[in-house]
Amino acid sequence: MDSPSPGDGGHESGFFRARWLGKAPVDRLFWRDMLLVGTILSIASSVLALILLGLKLPLWLVLALHFLPVPYSIFLTIAVWRTAEKTGGLKAQLMMLGSALWLIATAIA
Repeated sequence: MDSPSPGDGGHESGFFRARWLGKAPVDRLFWRDMLLVGTILSIASSVLALILLGLKLPLWLVLALHFLPVPYSIFLTIAVWRTAEKTGGLKAQLMMLGSALWLIATAIA
């Protein structure tokens, strides 16, 4: 578990800062943060959007909820790329490719 370092401004900023600066392990970033948590958030927002659509709520609200996780997905994809570039190697390149495909899949699904 990541613990915030002095000057991080709290756990949440430490979480994002560590990933943005490439300080989180690329395996954790790719497998847990992106594929597991990011996918769960994307699916949950899509399911809730479908429920709202079924309740005949305004389309703008349905679409806003559906696309709500996209900025977080973009952040995770960029973080994977930044971290993988530092790591180097075939595994890192595959994670970069996988993260790009994942972003496309979560953004259009």
